Amino acid sequence: MSDVAGRDPEAVSRFVERFAAQLVEAGMARMPARVFAALLASDSGALTSAELGERLQISPAGVSGAVRYLSQVHMLSREREPGSRRERYRVHSDQWYQAITNREAVIKRWEDALREGVASLGAGTPAGRRLAETLAFFEFIEKDLAEMMERWQVRRAELFPDG
Repeated sequence: MSDVAGRDPEAVSRFVERFAAQLVEAGMARMPARVFAALLASDSGALTSAELGERLQISPAGVSGAVRYLSQVHMLSREREPGSRRERYRVHSDQWYQAITNREAVIKRWEDALREGVASLGAGTPAGRRLAETLAFFEFIEKDLAEMMERWQVRRAELFPDG
């Protein structure tokens, strides 16, 4: 049996579970990983809670917790269905860019905390040195990350001019 787009639903399900497993291995919780992968695999990029529950065979509470987490980390957005109170959850084509851009703000906050830690512990102490090295690492990747994100915008426009 195949879906309306001519895909094998079992193959799609296997992809969703495999990709979700990779996200879990990278540190994401299992249910948000499954929900995110299901949204990525949908042609519209948007599904309702009921659709997610049906596709993933999970409870409404499982969907709710997963979308709450994914929304907090800016990996999906919520939108109302026109003329309905039901919400749809959507991933966007640039969701990775947005997620990483939001991580830049987190890195900035970590840097501020680390600077305070170095000052509090003393740069000459073993702990202060460790914090200073961590701070230097984050400053290094932050600079390269900003440059990389600019390059990605140019590359994305080349690859996907209609996006």
